Amino acid sequence: MTQSAFPCPVVVISMTSAEKRRAAFAARARDAALPWRFFDACTRPGEGLTYDTEAVERNKGRPLTQGELGCYASHFSVWQEMDRQGIAQCIVLEDDVIVDWAFLAGLAATNLEALNVPYLRLYSKVPTFSRVVSRNFLQHSRSIVELVGHPYGTQAYAITLKGARAFLEACATIRRPIDDQMDRSWEHGVRNLALFPAPVIEEFVPSGIGSERFATARARAYLAPRQRLARWIDRQRIRFKKLSVLRGH
Repeated sequence: MTQSAFPCPVVVISMTSAEKRRAAFAARARDAALPWRFFDACTRPGEGLTYDTEAVERNKGRPLTQGELGCYASHFSVWQEMDRQGIAQCIVLEDDVIVDWAFLAGLAATNLEALNVPYLRLYSKVPTFSRVVSRNFLQHSRSIVELVGHPYGTQAYAITLKGARAFLEACATIRRPIDDQMDRSWEHGVRNLALFPAPVIEEFVPSGIGSERFATARARAYLAPRQRLARWIDRQRIRFKKLSVLRGH
């Protein structure tokens, strides 16, 4: 493993008890072109986080699961560490991903702050509206696109200190799952930029968050009136954001 020319640690969020997943990730990263370390995942919200029961119920129609809360707190803790230590830039991965380490080495050596890219997705779960922002980024035929909507997923992203501090402010109150909150660029102003094609993919393994949240959602398919209203408002905000992105704002 070689040290990046630009200081950019790579942290891999993983439960301390997930020995098989850690071993599998370490085996895949054996010849990684840059250093990385495991970041012990949280199991519950910690310092700096407040849970808004009414907002969660309004937005999701159910409480967040323990897995969702742990995922939320884990990413929040990474940003807190960046803020406390003044870490200029970080690549954040979860332990169920397969990584193009050669590309990530180049990305880690790139000063994203100088390029005005405070947050850069390296993977997303759902196709959504996008617009090309920059072509041939670091290599031919790889682009930075701006996403609008809900691509979901926190499996892999690069983030600067400015981006981390913006998310610390925007995500300090838990109102929905962390990826949903991070997607909401129309609220917090952090552009949802992503690499296409993605240099990271998700391995086909059971989710560490758990699947019970989907069963709960199906069981409550008929939304309460205030949920329907909240989702209608979201759709209008997304439409306005799309228009803004198309105009280059």
